[in-house]
Amino acid sequence: MTDSSNAHADSAPSNVGVVIASIAVLLLLASLDQTIVSTALPTIVADLGGVDHLSWVVTSYLLTSTIVAPIYGKLGDLYGRRIVVIVAIFLFLLGSALAGLATNMAFLIGARALQGLGGGGLFVLALSIIGDVIQPKDRGKVQGVFAGVFSLSSIAGPLLGGWFVDNLSWHWIFYVNLPLGIAAMVGFLVAFKAHPAHHDHRIDYAGAVTLMVSLASVVLFTSLGGNTFAWDSPVILTMIASAVLFGGAFIFIERGASEPVLPLSLFKMNVFSVTSMIGFIAGVAMFGAVTFLPLYLQISKGVSPTVSGLMLLPLMAGIMLSSTISGQFMTRTGKYKILPNVGTLILATGLFSLSTLQPDTNDWVIWGFMVLVGLGMGTIFPVVTTAVQNAVPRQIMGAATAAGIMFRQIGGSLGVALFGAMFSANLREQFAGIPGASGDMAAHINGAMLASLPPQVHELVTNGVVTALHPIFQLAGACALAGFVVSLFLEEIELKNRKLPKEAEPAAA
Repeated sequence: MTDSSNAHADSAPSNVGVVIASIAVLLLLASLDQTIVSTALPTIVADLGGVDHLSWVVTSYLLTSTIVAPIYGKLGDLYGRRIVVIVAIFLFLLGSALAGLATNMAFLIGARALQGLGGGGLFVLALSIIGDVIQPKDRGKVQGVFAGVFSLSSIAGPLLGGWFVDNLSWHWIFYVNLPLGIAAMVGFLVAFKAHPAHHDHRIDYAGAVTLMVSLASVVLFTSLGGNTFAWDSPVILTMIASAVLFGGAFIFIERGASEPVLPLSLFKMNVFSVTSMIGFIAGVAMFGAVTFLPLYLQISKGVSPTVSGLMLLPLMAGIMLSSTISGQFMTRTGKYKILPNVGTLILATGLFSLSTLQPDTNDWVIWGFMVLVGLGMGTIFPVVTTAVQNAVPRQIMGAATAAGIMFRQIGGSLGVALFGAMFSANLREQFAGIPGASGDMAAHINGAMLASLPPQVHELVTNGVVTALHPIFQLAGACALAGFVVSLFLEEIELKNRKLPKEAEPAAA
């Protein structure tokens, strides 16, 4: 089917600063909504009921935001990021409004899914728009800012969620998106210009559907496996089979598509294939392992979830520092290869250091290890995105950017699932010899539960939890080292400023 729409035109914004600020706010809102509900979930369940569906408040957003990301990337390439950003913002804000109005759990889950349909687009489009308005040598600095925004949201989300619940109501977790989102949208529309032109495009519907089903299957089996369903249950095995079968069908379809959602030719490019592998491996290492840091802090230090979130600030500081330095390095030298080389080694050092943690480890030592992990994280992600946007043809930059995010998300999902299964198995093994500690405790371990245990059992359980975490950080460190080896094969294409093309951006329809 051929669809006619506005195609490539001038994207030179009248105010680059306003564009970047607007997109940064939208990215912050979209990433905040991945974590902001976590501390509010008990209050939401007390108000709406439906405790059996509690996890879906988080999973529904993750699911829809992941499966639509590649589609947004391609649509932005075909019809222009201006109109696609408008659609993404509209869906995100509509979902936010409906979530705030929810009167039952099913309605809230549906609204969260709608939020994700918009939020997934904002992730991809924010990074793609940098390529539209910023010269290659300068993109690293902005990517660094966005990396800081993303890391800020991971810590600020739970804290803000708790504050809204304590001082207003859980509804404001979603309502707060509306004024900020509208203001950012207005700023973006005023500053990001486009001029109309016309081209015909053939939408790759079959490729889009098979990719979405495959990604949905990956997200569902990694989110639900080992928790809602056993790993060897028919439901999980069916999801795994679906991910493989539809993934294979997607590859077959893309080979013959005239305008594929994810052009397979990208994988023949060294920069794209290598950075995708780095992103995937780093996603496994970082998102999988960092998930367990708050648990260590809550169990070994006896702090609340909110305080454990605050104690992750050194991690965020490391990310912001290294992403800023990396951006400045790329701007001044036009080079980038050494950064993921160094970043993966620093990340591996930080993760292996975390595997030495004990219940009585000094806070300053813990924070030092976190800074190392953050320094490694902040050096990797902004660089790989900048390298890809510099290497691929402009007409598929959005698809390439989206693919990089997709591989990182899949890596993170698989990492969380893998390390979660490892932790449960390790914990059951540790608890086997502790009197008064049952296997069921492994699935519900938290600070409040530990506080109710007799002192001797409390100490044994705490030691068992910390010991069970060591193999996770060790495996994560090994993944980071694998990322280092892969990064050695990265081709370096000098970042050079060039004239932004007149046809850079299709106009809004």
